[in-house]
Amino acid sequence: MSKNENSNLSGSKVDFLDRSFIQHPFPVYEKLRADEPIHRFLLPGGHYAWMVSRYEDAVNILQDGRFVTSHPLQGQAGEQAPHMEIISQNLLSVSPEDHRRLRRLIQKAFTPRMIERLRGRIEEISDELLDKILVSGKREIDLIEEYAFPLPLIVICEMLGVPIEDQDKFQLWSNTIMESVSNPQMSQESDLVMKAFVDYLQGFIAERRQELKDDLISDLINVEEAGDKLTEQELYALVFVLIIAGHETTVNLIGNGLLALLEHPEQKRLLVEEPNLIQATVEEILRFNGPVEVSNVRWATSNVELDGHQIRQGDMMFVAVASANRDAKKFEEPDTFDITRKVNDHISFGKGVHYCLGAPLARLEGEIAIISLLQKLPEMKLNTKIDLLEWRSGMIIRGLKTLPITF
Repeated sequence: MSKNENSNLSGSKVDFLDRSFIQHPFPVYEKLRADEPIHRFLLPGGHYAWMVSRYEDAVNILQDGRFVTSHPLQGQAGEQAPHMEIISQNLLSVSPEDHRRLRRLIQKAFTPRMIERLRGRIEEISDELLDKILVSGKREIDLIEEYAFPLPLIVICEMLGVPIEDQDKFQLWSNTIMESVSNPQMSQESDLVMKAFVDYLQGFIAERRQELKDDLISDLINVEEAGDKLTEQELYALVFVLIIAGHETTVNLIGNGLLALLEHPEQKRLLVEEPNLIQATVEEILRFNGPVEVSNVRWATSNVELDGHQIRQGDMMFVAVASANRDAKKFEEPDTFDITRKVNDHISFGKGVHYCLGAPLARLEGEIAIISLLQKLPEMKLNTKIDLLEWRSGMIIRGLKTLPITF
């Protein structure tokens, strides 16, 4: 990692972990796009990194082979704790060669046909959660806790074959791990949670090897191409990504989407009247206030000049996905939430070789969750002032801690 402290800074420094920024990031992003679209900032650990905020630059970085998700010195940076080493070889952080190999293997067990087969079960889970809310007699609920969080968690756990009695554990593990990604103060707590998570996976996968079943874990154990199979460590790492990263993305897609509809009652009313707009609605949610604020880190593999800035080999690069999706040079009236938007080439699931493998599942869950909720609770309203809503800490994920409604 480069500290490159002599590189120029033309604008004001931005603290991407500051509470006020997390609550209201979009005006800051607008200023960055105008004044300093490639912005150098200080990470909590004391190292400098670059944040890219314009759409065109963001797409270029995501597709440029000179910026990789695996650290150039990976394997030489000292020993890792055993549980961290086990999940390090995942799709988000391996070398380009390993990424191509893993993705080729995984796609054999994670096909669009398999995802579409889940539609009926996702609808059942959604209905079960909503019926539970309705029969409770309550008229005030937290949509995150009672709906947006459990729905994708149940789906991914059922896909993998995780017993229902173990699913509550993943709520704690998922929250802690994602919030600690860019918060050094949580490192000790995160290490303990990660160890518990890996210990569980080791036992769970060992059981499946003894008795294969009709679930995704068994499919991944069996997956093979030209004599190539997933190693034990790669299997752990993949399940980690599916449960943690995949689940978190969908929770926040649903939560952020419902907030956008509650903030724009005319758009909510239009969707209730024309449910065929649900696919376009999900795409607009992903663009307007998507579940991923910032891409996972890229490292420069060589010296590169970007817009007059000298990026040095080993420098850390981040893409502000949320900012790129509001770039007026790409999107007409970018700060307007419009579920009838025709052209919507957002980058919420990435671009290039690292385009999210779970995007079809996240979209399907988002469509079903939102339209089912509006059909059963069409008159729901936000039960607090928007400025009082609290967003989760961290730089990567953008999601609400709670979303209280009345109905």
